[in-house]
Amino acid sequence: MNNPESFRQEVRDWLEANCPESMRHPYRSEADVCWGGRDYQFQSDDQRLWLESMAGKGWTVPSWPKEYGGGGLNREQAKILKEELARIHARPPLMSFGISMLGPALLKFGSEELKKQHLPPIIRGEIRWAQGYSEPNAGSDLASLQARAEDKGDHFILNGSKVWTSYGDLGDWMFCLVRTDVEARKYDGISFVLFDMATPGVSTRPIKLISGKSPFTETFFENVRVEKDQVVGELNKGWTVAKYLLSHEREMIAGMGISVAGSVPVSKTAVHTLGTENGILHNSMLRADIARFEIDAHCLEYTIERARDEVKAGVSLGAIASLFKYYGTELNMRRYELLMSIGGSDALVWEGGDSRHGDLPKSWLRTKGNSIEGGTSEIQLNIVAKRILGLPG
Repeated sequence: MNNPESFRQEVRDWLEANCPESMRHPYRSEADVCWGGRDYQFQSDDQRLWLESMAGKGWTVPSWPKEYGGGGLNREQAKILKEELARIHARPPLMSFGISMLGPALLKFGSEELKKQHLPPIIRGEIRWAQGYSEPNAGSDLASLQARAEDKGDHFILNGSKVWTSYGDLGDWMFCLVRTDVEARKYDGISFVLFDMATPGVSTRPIKLISGKSPFTETFFENVRVEKDQVVGELNKGWTVAKYLLSHEREMIAGMGISVAGSVPVSKTAVHTLGTENGILHNSMLRADIARFEIDAHCLEYTIERARDEVKAGVSLGAIASLFKYYGTELNMRRYELLMSIGGSDALVWEGGDSRHGDLPKSWLRTKGNSIEGGTSEIQLNIVAKRILGLPG
């Protein structure tokens, strides 16, 4: 359809008919976020229906090619869909590392067989993916990884471990960096492989955070069989794939700084919690802080949108992703500092009452980790200084 306004009307009509009313409200808790997967338990029939409807249109990933189950929309159409979803405050039908990280890497580096095998289940939310990057003792130096996949002819045998695996205990499959040539230079000899986490020899152990939650695990590999046809890109050239995926991961993390669909804007939270006087918040300093935050968040959103347009036009995202990651995580920390200020002493309640099990203070503490995961803020600033500003090392 070439006419943008005709397409917009088509989208509006379809959303009106297919987006359940309960999916047009902010998340009440993390449990409302749909991650999909083999064993995922939907919170309601409406949540299941919303995912199935959107996946059926390919609109869980509207700009992915139709031949793999995507929406096949062009840039303008994808923007219209995003605007119309925001207009009715629709929740994202699916959150997925497969969509935000692995999928783009497969589309660029994967064989046709791997694309046909893995992309459709990602789009439908049938497989939940975990990321096997970080390792003990490696710190921010990801390329020093030691998990080793030994060549056994038609397959590899993997031994080693990973750490800080987000939702590793809930993942169905893992995309993983492994060393396939121990004699090669540091950034060579690394391969990007995929395997089912139900494979014998894979185990996880939870890492409990100060919040009391355990979204991370240690992941252990003991003689795990990895098929050679599950290598993404060239053997021993996985660092190229890894860097590309990292740029998408950092863009995803940057999005934490933006008020996305499914969340309540800080200004509305302030009005609901504190009330207004003649239509405005009484606390002028808090009012100014909220205004600065929401302006900065909109600026980040529009800059990321511009960068996405440039990527679709063939321009590499490159080091810009590091700038986004740094700024987005700083914004997310600012958001929760503001929410804590708005809540006052009530925001410090850890459990009991109507604190929702201390969701706010625990989320506030969790944001501190944003400056570490996906590459520390210090690393991102170094990349920005070197590759964007051209400063000497």
